[in-house]
Amino acid sequence: MINATAIAFTGYPVTDMVRARAFYEGVLGLKPANVWKHEDRAWVEYELQGAALAITNMAMEKWKPSVDGPAVALEVANFDAAVAVLKKAGVPFPVEPGGSPSCRLAVISDPDGNSIAIHCLNKS
Repeated sequence: MINATAIAFTGYPVTDMVRARAFYEGVLGLKPANVWKHEDRAWVEYELQGAALAITNMAMEKWKPSVDGPAVALEVANFDAAVAVLKKAGVPFPVEPGGSPSCRLAVISDPDGNSIAIHCLNKS
């Protein structure tokens, strides 16, 4: 047993760091917590309540963006408002907003096609 104690980060490869940061910071409203740069490559982390979402173009030769990869789910305070902002910004929705008895969810794509879920628990 390896005794994992937490998820350190969820990472997404991106091809254009300027475009990616405009999306993650400008559209999603995330604030960078840590930024490491080396020449024309970068690793940017956004911290959200003890978890980190990272974007990077440091391993572009081996780690490629993909619509088929895993997806992080971002919890939002107001699902309808978040969907409205994303639709107004022209963000693609591979999975349109929907719901279940326990939550509401939609899947969006970042500029490289990586999947991100937008999620909100239904209040009981």
